[in-house]
Amino acid sequence: MIVLPHLKWTIEEYHRLIEQGFLADKKVELLRGEIIEMAPESPDHEDSNSEAHEYLLLLLGDRAKVRNAKPITLPNGSEPELDISVCERREYRSHHPYPENIFWLIEYSDSTLKKDLEIKSKIYAEAGIQEYWIVSIQTHELIVMRDPEGGEYETEFRAKGGTLNPLAFPEFAIDVLRIINP
Repeated sequence: MIVLPHLKWTIEEYHRLIEQGFLADKKVELLRGEIIEMAPESPDHEDSNSEAHEYLLLLLGDRAKVRNAKPITLPNGSEPELDISVCERREYRSHHPYPENIFWLIEYSDSTLKKDLEIKSKIYAEAGIQEYWIVSIQTHELIVMRDPEGGEYETEFRAKGGTLNPLAFPEFAIDVLRIINP
């Protein structure tokens, strides 16, 4: 198999492409300097994500900003677009949230579970994101990753029900079924 060289993009170059309209008709994200096309969302994916977003908005109130389908900027040349990112409550007019602004991230995975588990989890762990949740739409379970160390998450567990206390807000008991929305 022949491996062809890839053109790597900086975050600044990626932003210029967006500003100049080159990516206007594309649903893409930047992962380790590569522009990756995102899979289209199924109705189940979109509905589950929307319901969880509304639930977290109500639950967390003014304690955090709950962003829906918005990018974050990471120092490893990545600007992924998360389904939900729970961040510090502040304005993000001059930049997207950086790792130090992020409490935890949530992805909804249907056809992208392998990418979310094997690639994106490493990108988030490298950036020091303390907590990353993946909702597997196919198995109706929540995969929780915590404790980034050396580019990997040290702790991983799965839940199909019950409650879960996020690391950033241990006083909140998150209803897992409200996140999964089976």
